[in-house]
Amino acid sequence: MIKAVIIDDESALRDINRSLLNDNFPNIEIVGEADSVNSGIELIKNSNPDIVLLDIEIKGGTGFNILQKVKSYNFKLVFITAFNHFAIKAIKFSAIDYILKPVNEFEFINAIENTLQKIESHEMEKQVSNFFDHYEKKTQSKKIVLRTSEAMHIIDISDIIYCQSDNSYTSFYLSDSKKIIVSRTLKEFSELLEDYDFLRPHQSYLVNLNFIKKVDKSDGGFIIMNNGKEIPVSTRRKHVLMQILDKL
Repeated sequence: MIKAVIIDDESALRDINRSLLNDNFPNIEIVGEADSVNSGIELIKNSNPDIVLLDIEIKGGTGFNILQKVKSYNFKLVFITAFNHFAIKAIKFSAIDYILKPVNEFEFINAIENTLQKIESHEMEKQVSNFFDHYEKKTQSKKIVLRTSEAMHIIDISDIIYCQSDNSYTSFYLSDSKKIIVSRTLKEFSELLEDYDFLRPHQSYLVNLNFIKKVDKSDGGFIIMNNGKEIPVSTRRKHVLMQILDKL
């Protein structure tokens, strides 16, 4: 049996999460609940759970205060949060599952299913460390966690040459010639990487400006990357691209 705990200072939210777990995941046993930083720390240390559902805003501080006190992380983490753009961006960079308030049943089930798939993984400590790096803006060289069906890849953003969309999948092409395919849309990564010298010259591509070798204006226009890849430029984005390149 997989053990789970719920840490949230709203009793109604704990009731909803408990009900959704009981109704949809009979292999998960809820071994405890907490409503504050101190009780959450004690609960995790005493129950040794496999999954922690953790509210970000909580009595006595934040869920982050709990994470800082319970290292090392022998559990999988699912954040529960009202919309917080900065926190969610850091969460996405780290490929940690999260549930938005008010809780949507479909999103809840999807987050728990994703978590169960990686229950045997031992990457949680690296993911949480990466989350704090982004949330607190500690590091100059940023990393992103890319989760595939086979593995968790933690890579430097500066090593990404370009990304290519394939419907609901995104392929990452790296400077060491590796290719990583992730089951998330290009739009999501475009929003994450917009502050790191990435530009979307075409609806199917996201490029690292630091790897552009040449911009060819013939035949509608296309970009040539350092690895020789030719990437089309849409008519409406050509002007924006040239403006950005002029400033580099």
